[in-house]
Order: sequence, then structure tokens, then C-alpha cells
Amino acid sequence: MATPIRNIAVIGDGGWGTTLAIYLARKKYQVTLWGAFAEYARQIQKTRINRKYLPGVEIPQSVVITDDLAGAVGPAQLLVLASPSQYLRSVLKKLKKFSLADKVVLSVVKGIETTTLSRMSEVIAQELGKIPMAVLSGPSISMEVVKGLPSTAVIASSHPRLAKTLQEIFHSETFRIYTNSDVVGLELGGSLKNIIAIACGVCDGLGYGSNTKAAILTRGLVEMARLGKAMGARSQTFSGLGGLGDLVTTCVSSQSRNRFVGEQLGKGIPIKNILLSMNMVAEGVETVKAAYKLSQKYNVPMPITTEVYNIISRGKSPKAAVTDLMTRKIKAE
Repeated sequence: MATPIRNIAVIGDGGWGTTLAIYLARKKYQVTLWGAFAEYARQIQKTRINRKYLPGVEIPQSVVITDDLAGAVGPAQLLVLASPSQYLRSVLKKLKKFSLADKVVLSVVKGIETTTLSRMSEVIAQELGKIPMAVLSGPSISMEVVKGLPSTAVIASSHPRLAKTLQEIFHSETFRIYTNSDVVGLELGGSLKNIIAIACGVCDGLGYGSNTKAAILTRGLVEMARLGKAMGARSQTFSGLGGLGDLVTTCVSSQSRNRFVGEQLGKGIPIKNILLSMNMVAEGVETVKAAYKLSQKYNVPMPITTEVYNIISRGKSPKAAVTDLMTRKIKAE
């Protein structure tokens, strides 16, 4: 960037987008938070609280809240993309109508597009072309970050100078930011861990113990790294914050939406009913469909992912899925 970044637009007013808008405003950046629904954006603007996605947290008056995409994008030097993964492409199609010259994009979206099997940075490149881009991911529950509890994340980019610039923008004494050049690994880690969190939630719903959850978490990490390596990621990325760190947080946190979905499945509640009861998106429900297809495409065995897919897409009994996992052919670790 020729000039220092001061004006930032957060595209997506969900829990994570709102958290980052608040966080950056506290760091004295000029922040605009864009939401797709005019009526809800006006409600947040009036009350200064995102009751649906981040209840009880006041949004600073300095944050401009709008449904006017042109107004949000126009003055921004940095666009933080925070839309749910399955809606990102439609948002990008709107964005590319504007001049994006001299702008930088940071994706904080976790997921894989089910129709194309594309990672989010690939979707961005397909729609926006060769725009300077980075990805932020890691073990960062929104409510903990916004409360200033010590948290960490990783920014990955193929442009080291860009990663360093964004690291300096987001880093603070409560939110420690690392950099990495493995965009593929960081995106897959942040996406695939949601599937394993659903599996851990299933174990909670079935009343199983810590032994079971530890096994699912550990072997799930193996699956994540196995697919990642096949897709060009570095195996060690999955041992870091964007892999193991994010996985642990999502599998054990009471605030994890994906773990909650799994828990309800384990209790016998149909997936349709679970999703209807939720305000926020559980990315793992869609991501597992893409991951299952990717495992077949790359011929990578992913038994936990396969069983989560069977539960969600084929109506398999959670208990039968666990039994089938436990009774597979024995082998070396």
C-alpha cells in the first residue's frame, strides 16, 4: 500500500464480522460495517447492539453501520470479507461492480464452496481477479476476542509484505497475530475443523466421555492434514494455530455452533430442525459435503468426515456411525 491503511470496511455483520469491526474501531481505525439486510442494519445502527449475532456487546459510535455497499467500499483501503462461505460469491459479484484499485482484501471466511469445491481465496480470485489478498484464521471465538480475552490468529498470504502489514493492523496485547505463507493449509484447517467439531458434538449428545472426544479430535486432525497435503498444503500448518489450535477451540467450546449441531444430532434431533432453531450459520454442515467430495477426488481416506456426511446427508444413526468407526479394520496408527 502506498499510504498506511486507516479506513476499513467489514463486509458481513455476523458475529465475527461485528467483532472485528468493534476490535478495529477500538484500535482507532475508521470502520464501516456492512450488512446485506437494510432493516437489520438500521436496527443495529439504532441500538448499537447486534442482538442476533453478538448479543450484549455495544458497538462503538465510531463504527458506521450500513447496507449501502458502495458507500462502505468507496473510501475503504482494506475490505475484510466476513460473509458465510456459501454466500461469499454472490457478495463478490456485487463488489466487483465497484473500483477496487488500490484496495486490499482480507478473508476471514471459513468454509469450502460446495458447488465448485473452491477454497474462499480461490472464489475471491475467480470473481475479483488479481487483487492483493490474505486470509485470517485461528482459534478465535468471537465473544472472547471482543471481551479482550487473550486470543491468537494467523494471517497467511503469498505476499509477505502484505501479511506483515495486516499483522501490524490486527495485532494487540489481547489478540496476538502470527504470519504464514501457507494459504491452502490455513484455509483448509479453518474449514475442516468444523466437521470434526460436529463429530465431537455427536459424542457429547450420545453421552460419551473424554476418551471418545480425544480420539475423534486426534484422528480428525490426521484426516485434515492428510487431505491438506494432497491439496498442496504443508503438513506442519495443521499442527499450528490454524489447525490444532482452531480444532481444539471448536471441539470443546460451549459457544461453538458446529459442536452444538453435533450434540443435537447425537440426541436424535433431525438436522433440518436443528438448523431452523439457529440464528447463526454452522459452516461445517455445508463444508462436510464439499470435504466428502474432495476426499473422493483426491482418494484420501477420511472416515470421520465420511460418517459425519452420512449422518447429515444420508440420515444415518449417530450411534451406528460411531460403531462403524470403532469396528473398522485394525491398523497401525
